Amino acid sequence: MNWIPKFLNMGPAITAAALAVPALMALYFLKLRRKEQAVSSTLLWRKAIQDLQVNAPFQKLRRNLLLLLQLLLLALLIAALARPVVNYTPGAGRMCVILIDRSASMNATDIDSPDGAGGRSRLDEAKAKARELVLTLDRNGSAMVIAFDDSAETIQPFTSDPAALRSAIDSIRPTDRRSRLKMAFQLAEAQTNFNPEQLRSHVRPDIWVYSDGRIADARELSVRGDMRYVKIGTDSARNVGVVALSAKRNYERPTEVQVFARLANFGAEPVSADVELRIDGANPRIASTFLLPERWNDDPKTHAARIDEAKSRNQFSRDSVEFTVELTRAAVISIEQRTKDALAADDFAQVVVPPPRNLSVGLVTDGNYFLEKLMASLNVKPPPDGPAVMLPTDWESRRATTYDVVIFDRYSPKYLPPAGGFIFFGDLPADLKLSAMKSPDGSRNLLAEDNGVLNWKRDHPILRGVNLGKLYAAKSLRLNVPPESEVLVDGLKGPLVVLHREGHATYLVVGFDLMQSNWPLKVSFPVFVHAALQYLALGSDMNVREAYHPGESPRIDPASLQRMNPTPAAITLRGPGMDQRLTVPATGDFALPPLDHVGLYRTEPPIPQFESIAVNLLDPAESNLLPADRAPGSAEPPVNVAGGRARLDLWWWIVACAALPLTMIEWWVYTRRVHL
Repeated sequence: MNWIPKFLNMGPAITAAALAVPALMALYFLKLRRKEQAVSSTLLWRKAIQDLQVNAPFQKLRRNLLLLLQLLLLALLIAALARPVVNYTPGAGRMCVILIDRSASMNATDIDSPDGAGGRSRLDEAKAKARELVLTLDRNGSAMVIAFDDSAETIQPFTSDPAALRSAIDSIRPTDRRSRLKMAFQLAEAQTNFNPEQLRSHVRPDIWVYSDGRIADARELSVRGDMRYVKIGTDSARNVGVVALSAKRNYERPTEVQVFARLANFGAEPVSADVELRIDGANPRIASTFLLPERWNDDPKTHAARIDEAKSRNQFSRDSVEFTVELTRAAVISIEQRTKDALAADDFAQVVVPPPRNLSVGLVTDGNYFLEKLMASLNVKPPPDGPAVMLPTDWESRRATTYDVVIFDRYSPKYLPPAGGFIFFGDLPADLKLSAMKSPDGSRNLLAEDNGVLNWKRDHPILRGVNLGKLYAAKSLRLNVPPESEVLVDGLKGPLVVLHREGHATYLVVGFDLMQSNWPLKVSFPVFVHAALQYLALGSDMNVREAYHPGESPRIDPASLQRMNPTPAAITLRGPGMDQRLTVPATGDFALPPLDHVGLYRTEPPIPQFESIAVNLLDPAESNLLPADRAPGSAEPPVNVAGGRARLDLWWWIVACAALPLTMIEWWVYTRRVHL
């Protein structure tokens, strides 16, 4: 315990002392002035004569026990008014659960660092405080250790061995995952219910949470025990993080990649940050940003004033950057902000761009002038890969699987590849959950006549910017649409366009024959087909690779493994802190282990679509390093308000244990006329 007190109310105490002490002393310096009166004898007035020995208004201060007691009592009351406090480390209870946050924000290096960067990490500080707690464990007490991020892991079950507890605490390693506490509480409760000490005595456990309080599921928390939140981290930590990143190829110009990134400033002051783009670690390009603090938004009363003040200094927020790059090959594009701060995990983000390629599109039809003209005008692969126009019999005989998207015009194919994108006009395949209503004898599809458009999803990527208000179909299929399907265009007499996913395939069904509608004559038709091809190409190499959050486990579908020749029996996964050999299952999906750290992972031999895997933080909650002032899910303040220790107010002890007894002694001295 640190017995050096701190005074929280020193100003009023000094003022009270300046007024009360001189007033008390003046009462003892002042001499009574008596009126002269003639008496017959002074024999009975000797005591009065002693008081008249000096004519001055003040007398010499003599030794006086009563004065000393009153001065001491006044000093104690002034000390209580100054509100002294001492800090101490609370001891572990009879049974305690130690929860240590190892999420991304706990990697911030703002401990013992004046500028909030370059010091010890928050996780190291949390582990040090947890080790101090273990030293206070009672001889008959027990404790357990749980490490948590967005999952939870029991590092050490209940034990009374301090050495085992300290070793478990030291073994905790950081991750870049998000922070969630619900699973840790559930794990702690389960372990507590099986603890013999709990079964014998029904003692409520002490739940010690060592964290910065940035918990994503704080509103969902409930715990059976006495929670003690130990606040880790400083309020001065500076951090600029990349919170969003996207990249996409231009459909018409496959070699052009557009990159967009957004940054956020989680420090206390505005920051100018340079953002650097690199392609495979080379060819740097720089853009500038000016970031106002995100914490300004937390105080609506001062937010507007601060924004106006920044504008008066010509400081305007620029929190995003855009780059356009030409790529004729596969590459890894990285975005990095160059400002020195407390957290490295959010300073950069990466995206994997596969080689550019044009779409491969096939058209299966008995003859459709409008679709054939449209196919010839599209910027897609040239024959033989596309655009290929074939008869239904040719499709069934070729059983082609090389097309990214296949368009079927008024034809229900007997064969479809297990994966891909398919567009159907006026018909749809059998054996789908999405189906056409049949006549009572099942011989024909039921049709709706004179079907116009009731409404359409204007915000869907396929229909964005498309006006379908005057679309008319003489006849359209009556469709049975399952709940998981998405109706894009709803007609007056039933759905007209439905997007359906089943297995590894995506089906876009237009429920009417183009030749029996006015759509081919409208501008919206080629725009629709162009957008549909682009949308259905998602997942092909036209798009950039999917990026993952820390802790996710990518699942590799069997089709990706089957494209490898030969199919490997095992692969090696290499990345930040990982070099692991994995056995490939003979059947079913193949799940990679959790990718706990941001960075780039690679598979050897390369698995199609998973040659390189980017893992990015992109989480404003983890990038915000301002520690929470309240326990997660509670209104209670943290245990460590000052210096990492609990605070003990001493004024009550001063009044109860010193001032009141001294008042009784002073009263006894006064009544008994006790002198030194």
